[in-house]
This record gives sequence, C-alpha cells and structure tokens, in this order.
Amino acid sequence: MKECSKSILRRLQDVRFATRWLVGSGVDIGGKPDPLAIYKELFPGITAIKTWDWEDGDAQVMAGVADNTFDFVFSSHCLEHLVDPAAGLATWLRVVKPGGHIVVTIPDEDLYEQGVWPSTHNLDHKHTFSIWKAKSWSPASINVMDLLASLGASAEICRVEKVDAAYRYELPRFDQTLSPVAECAIEFIIRKRPEAEIAIGGRLPTTQEPSADMRIHFNQYRNDMKAMKRSNESGPPFTDTTPLIV
Repeated sequence: MKECSKSILRRLQDVRFATRWLVGSGVDIGGKPDPLAIYKELFPGITAIKTWDWEDGDAQVMAGVADNTFDFVFSSHCLEHLVDPAAGLATWLRVVKPGGHIVVTIPDEDLYEQGVWPSTHNLDHKHTFSIWKAKSWSPASINVMDLLASLGASAEICRVEKVDAAYRYELPRFDQTLSPVAECAIEFIIRKRPEAEIAIGGRLPTTQEPSADMRIHFNQYRNDMKAMKRSNESGPPFTDTTPLIV
C-alpha cells in the first residue's frame, strides 16, 4: 500500500511536522509512486520538494548533490532497499543543511517480515530493522539506535518511534500493510547539528534578548510564579483542606 499516504493524517496531528521538521526546500528519497509532494499544501512550511528516485541515481551516494543542499530530507520505506543503510543515512546527513531535519520511515522487522527472512512480503528488502534488541531472529537485522549512533556528533536524535497504532497483534502472519490503515514501521527524526553546537556539546539557548513585547509577557510569567510561591509560604504544599464552597 501507499505508506507515505497512510502517514499523512498522523503527521498532521503533530504540529512539529508542519512547523519544524518539514520546512523549506527538501528532497523525498525513494518517493515514487507515492511522493510527499502530492500533499505539499498540507505542510505550508514546505517551499519546494524534489522527488528523488532510481532515475536520479543511487540514493546511497546521491552523486552530484552538494553538501548542505536541502533544508530537510524525507524518505518513506527506502532505506531497507539500500546495500549499506549506514552509508546511505550518512549521505542523507551530508546533503541536509545544518539545523535541518531528516525524517525516515522503515519497516519494523517484527511487524512486517514477522519472523521470516528473506522477506516474503518484499523480495527487494536487504535488511530488517528493530529499534533495539539484544537478540533478533533475523540474520539481517539492524538496530536503529546503533545505526543512529554511527552518525556521530552531528546527528541530534529528535524522535524514534514504533508506528503500530493500527497494527493488529492478534492476527496470524499476514502483510498488514496491504490494509488501508495499518503501518508496520519505525520512524526516526534527526537534526543536523551546526558546528557551533558540536563544539560546545549541546544546543543551548540563544544569548540574544527577545523584543520588549515578548519580555513583558515572559517576565509576567516569572512574576506570577513568584507571587504564587509567596502566597503559600505559610505551610507545605497540598495540605490545605479548607472547604471550596464559601
């Protein structure tokens, strides 16, 4: 089924996709025949998006694409088809700009391959994936947490999630992606750290003061909290049992 299309409604429920993760000029790697571009108007932060598929070149290398080209990289169920997913993911990190994001969906081995390798649901799958396991039934298994760690200091892990909201665990072995609702996936989102963040070891607050209007409201938050604390200095919290009706 069309896994990108299935994901749209759940992504619209998380404002970060529209305001932070899918913003600017991006590339959809392996997007055919279900590209993110057909839903562009639902993510108004996207200014442009290129669908990169086999005719554009090897997604593992992306030859001819300069470093720091895209504001975001999106890929739905492509990484499992690469010979070397670690090399491919490193390439995707290379082509995204500092501060940009990479949004990747891949099949979860237990939900999709379901204990059988080579995959009987998709013969072109070269690897299986789990978020992390001490032991896997699959001889081709890759732990996502290990994969992300291999990217080094420039990769800030923003999110790693098993996508199984519509998956039915009570069914026997069956390719549930054939249904119009079930996703059998892992989704991870990483942000490319700028050099300054790598140097200091984190993403720290800005030292630039906001506008006067913003300072008025943020300072009022602090003043309100101080006033509330002062009004309760006579005793410990959660001990006042006086009647509510007076």
